[in-house]
Amino acid sequence: MINMKKTLTCSLLFALALPAVALADGAAIYKTKCTPCHGADGSGQTPVGKNLKVRDLRSPEVQKLTDADITKVLTDGKGKMPKSKLEAADIKSVIAYIRTLK
Repeated sequence: MINMKKTLTCSLLFALALPAVALADGAAIYKTKCTPCHGADGSGQTPVGKNLKVRDLRSPEVQKLTDADITKVLTDGKGKMPKSKLEAADIKSVIAYIRTLK
Protein backbone atom coordinates (compact mmCIF):
# COMPACT_ATOMS: atom_id res chain seq x y z
CA MET A 1 0.00 0.00 0.00
CA ILE A 2 2.83 2.42 0.85
CA ASN A 3 4.62 1.73 -2.44
CA MET A 4 1.40 2.41 -4.36
CA LYS A 5 0.98 5.78 -2.61
CA LYS A 6 4.61 6.64 -3.28
CA THR A 7 4.26 5.67 -6.95
CA LEU A 8 1.09 7.72 -7.37
CA THR A 9 2.63 10.71 -5.63
CA CYS A 10 5.76 10.55 -7.79
CA SER A 11 3.66 10.16 -10.95
CA LEU A 12 1.51 13.15 -10.01
CA LEU A 13 4.53 15.33 -9.25
CA PHE A 14 6.14 14.34 -12.55
CA ALA A 15 2.94 15.13 -14.47
CA LEU A 16 2.66 18.53 -12.81
CA ALA A 17 6.27 19.36 -13.71
CA LEU A 18 5.81 18.65 -17.42
CA PRO A 19 4.01 21.91 -18.31
CA ALA A 20 6.79 23.92 -16.65
CA VAL A 21 9.41 22.03 -18.65
CA ALA A 22 7.45 22.54 -21.87
CA LEU A 23 7.11 26.26 -21.12
CA ALA A 24 10.84 26.55 -20.45
CA ASP A 25 11.58 24.78 -23.73
CA GLY A 26 9.11 27.05 -25.52
CA ALA A 27 10.79 30.13 -24.05
CA ALA A 28 14.23 28.92 -25.14
CA ILE A 29 13.03 28.15 -28.67
CA TYR A 30 11.21 31.49 -28.85
CA LYS A 31 14.36 33.28 -27.73
CA THR A 32 16.48 31.77 -30.50
CA LYS A 33 13.95 31.57 -33.33
CA CYS A 34 11.41 34.36 -32.77
CA THR A 35 13.10 37.16 -30.80
CA PRO A 36 15.03 38.67 -33.74
CA CYS A 37 11.74 39.75 -35.35
CA HIS A 38 9.10 39.63 -32.60
CA GLY A 39 11.30 40.85 -29.74
CA ALA A 40 11.75 39.40 -26.28
CA ASP A 41 8.37 40.79 -25.20
CA GLY A 42 6.53 39.77 -28.39
CA SER A 43 5.81 43.38 -29.39
CA GLY A 44 7.58 43.21 -32.75
CA GLN A 45 9.40 46.44 -31.93
CA THR A 46 12.78 45.30 -33.21
CA PRO A 47 14.46 46.84 -36.26
CA VAL A 48 13.61 43.74 -38.32
CA GLY A 49 10.12 43.47 -36.84
CA LYS A 50 9.34 47.11 -37.61
CA ASN A 51 10.67 46.74 -41.14
CA LEU A 52 8.57 43.62 -41.77
CA LYS A 53 5.56 45.00 -39.87
CA VAL A 54 5.24 41.83 -37.81
CA ARG A 55 2.25 41.31 -35.56
CA ASP A 56 2.38 42.06 -31.86
CA LEU A 57 2.10 38.60 -30.31
CA ARG A 58 0.66 40.16 -27.15
CA SER A 59 -2.29 41.69 -28.99
CA PRO A 60 -5.83 40.40 -28.47
CA GLU A 61 -5.94 39.72 -32.21
CA VAL A 62 -3.08 37.22 -31.98
CA GLN A 63 -3.97 35.86 -28.53
CA LYS A 64 -7.49 34.95 -29.68
CA LEU A 65 -6.13 32.73 -32.47
CA THR A 66 -6.54 29.04 -31.83
CA ASP A 67 -3.53 26.83 -31.26
CA ALA A 68 -4.32 25.26 -34.65
CA ASP A 69 -4.19 28.70 -36.32
CA ILE A 70 -0.82 29.50 -34.77
CA THR A 71 0.48 26.03 -35.57
CA LYS A 72 -0.42 26.60 -39.23
CA VAL A 73 1.45 29.92 -39.29
CA LEU A 74 4.50 28.41 -37.62
CA THR A 75 4.47 25.33 -39.83
CA ASP A 76 3.69 26.95 -43.20
CA GLY A 77 5.09 30.42 -42.64
CA LYS A 78 3.19 33.59 -43.52
CA GLY A 79 4.26 36.60 -45.51
CA LYS A 80 7.99 37.01 -44.90
CA MET A 81 7.93 34.56 -41.99
CA PRO A 82 9.67 31.36 -43.07
CA LYS A 83 8.33 27.86 -42.60
CA SER A 84 9.30 26.30 -39.31
CA LYS A 85 11.37 23.16 -39.09
CA LEU A 86 10.31 22.58 -35.49
CA GLU A 87 8.91 19.30 -34.24
CA ALA A 88 5.21 19.27 -33.27
CA ALA A 89 6.06 19.15 -29.56
CA ASP A 90 8.35 22.17 -29.92
CA ILE A 91 5.65 24.12 -31.76
CA LYS A 92 3.25 23.32 -28.94
CA SER A 93 5.82 24.60 -26.42
CA VAL A 94 6.34 27.83 -28.36
CA ILE A 95 2.58 28.41 -28.53
CA ALA A 96 2.32 27.85 -24.77
CA TYR A 97 5.05 30.45 -24.30
CA ILE A 98 3.37 32.92 -26.68
CA ARG A 99 0.21 32.61 -24.57
CA THR A 100 2.17 33.96 -21.58
CA LEU A 101 3.03 37.17 -23.43
CA LYS A 102 -0.49 38.68 -23.11
